[in-house]
Amino acid sequence: MGVAIRVIPCLDVDQGRVVKGVNFQGLVDAGDPVELASRYDAEGADELTFLDVSASKDGRGTMLEVVRRTADQVFIPLTVGGGVRSAEDVDQLLRAGADKVSVNTSAIARPELLRELSRRFGSQCIVLSVDARRVPEGGLEQPSGFEVTTHGGSRSAGLDAIEWAKRGEELGVGEILLNSMDGDGTKAGFDLELLRAVRAAVHIPVIASGGAGAAMHFPPAVEAGANAVLAASIFHFGEVSIAEVKTAIANAGYEVRQ
Repeated sequence: MGVAIRVIPCLDVDQGRVVKGVNFQGLVDAGDPVELASRYDAEGADELTFLDVSASKDGRGTMLEVVRRTADQVFIPLTVGGGVRSAEDVDQLLRAGADKVSVNTSAIARPELLRELSRRFGSQCIVLSVDARRVPEGGLEQPSGFEVTTHGGSRSAGLDAIEWAKRGEELGVGEILLNSMDGDGTKAGFDLELLRAVRAAVHIPVIASGGAGAAMHFPPAVEAGANAVLAASIFHFGEVSIAEVKTAIANAGYEVRQ
């Protein structure tokens, strides 16, 4: 028996509401985060991820109250990210009920933060969120052809995405949340080339994110090396159910939690 592939709904939260758009633009309201989290728990989600999509941009911390309310009602692991800048931020989120904390922009500014957090809270609590895209024409060339972005994919960080994922593992993070900014919200399928490249570079679990539009999109991501698969709008708006995703993955020969 292998390790089961995890299916994770992602709730992008803005001002306390779940939102969804395409490439982080044109955001529309998708509901109350606690209500959605409870629904996904009942439907068999293995974990939940909350991302405060405006936290880094607006310079404010993640919504602790939403995390507390969710943790009171939901008993599957909860990962929270957005605006996490310090050990104090992580401590507050874990005390509020988060099981893991995702770090993105602040780690790019100061990579050593990842080592400090992993040593203090344990690798299993720290997730490196990598918002990656193909280097656009005229952009700074990177060895892999993929670059790291910040601020919802609107700015290049000037880092090679594959090397950054590898560096995160070296600094002690327990997991990589790999979000394809090219695929985000497009429903065209996961970026399998990006997934394979990161899988070849790291040994820790990789969560595939960005581009899911149908149940059939999930098994290829697992085949490309994902240990977990994450989606947002197709779950929020009832286009695909968690059960359908698990069935597709199981039918492809991979273990899932029923």
